[in-house]
Amino acid sequence: MRSYLDFEKPVAELEAKLEELRTVAAQGGAVAIGDDIARLEGKAQDALVHLYANLTPWQKAQVARHPLRPHFSDYAGALFEEYEPLAGDRKFGDDNAILGGLARFRGRPVCLIGQEKGNTTETRIKHNFGMARPEGYRKAVRLMELADRFALPVISLVDTAGAFPGLDAEERGQAEAIARSTDACLSLSVPNVAVIIGEGGSGGAIAIATANRVLMLEHSIYSVISPEGAASILWRDTAKAQEAAMNMKITAQDLARFHVIDTIVPEPPGGAHRDPALAMTRAGDAIEAALLDLEGLDGPSLRKARREKFLAIGRTL
Repeated sequence: MRSYLDFEKPVAELEAKLEELRTVAAQGGAVAIGDDIARLEGKAQDALVHLYANLTPWQKAQVARHPLRPHFSDYAGALFEEYEPLAGDRKFGDDNAILGGLARFRGRPVCLIGQEKGNTTETRIKHNFGMARPEGYRKAVRLMELADRFALPVISLVDTAGAFPGLDAEERGQAEAIARSTDACLSLSVPNVAVIIGEGGSGGAIAIATANRVLMLEHSIYSVISPEGAASILWRDTAKAQEAAMNMKITAQDLARFHVIDTIVPEPPGGAHRDPALAMTRAGDAIEAALLDLEGLDGPSLRKARREKFLAIGRTL
């Protein structure tokens, strides 16, 4: 059963009517309603396209968090072959919010890293809703060092509301772990490509997204803090999250204009959750194009380009 967001009510009503007509047609209870079905299908599709072409930043945040949006594990299964997950940071333990390992991407051996939110109550708890503890970022560092050693490009799939803010995470050095992971990204002598597939929240995202190429799905969000967090700080009222989102420049379109990201990956009409296979294929094509663009660059050139890319943010528009 399709799950609708609050602002999708007009589309939901049209698709409900469409489903009724299809049911009637399947039961043979009406004659010649094929034209009505086709007309309503076109109307529903047009409404969906128009709606998603004019989403507000807050609506995009809702789409980015849609429970049916494809997550890391979906991408790993759809775009990568021979994926061999690796666990543990070799210092404290394993963290299920950040997953990663070695794989093949369209015939090319790569290192894959990403946040996994989970898609059921059980898996969301297991993966801590994609919010990593220090051992998750230290695992990411271990994987990046492994990739560097064996000259494997690094692909990061970013989808987190932020690093886990719990007391245990702070006791184990959350800020230091995030900083070291960010530094590991910057120090790589191999190409790295990051894709914001849902939420890119704060340092929790930056820790694996400091890449030569940063791609972003059309209806994803990327920000230093969540709209709710910003509203809580500015107005001490999370109910003003919508107002915060409107002013934070969290959308792919804003961030491309500010050169924070490099490429916007178009999503199917209605968002990635409407057609996950198409959304993931488009993301795969964008990753492949980014890797091809970086081919032939040696380690010092990659590090220099990465450094200059991030130093230039905010200096030119």
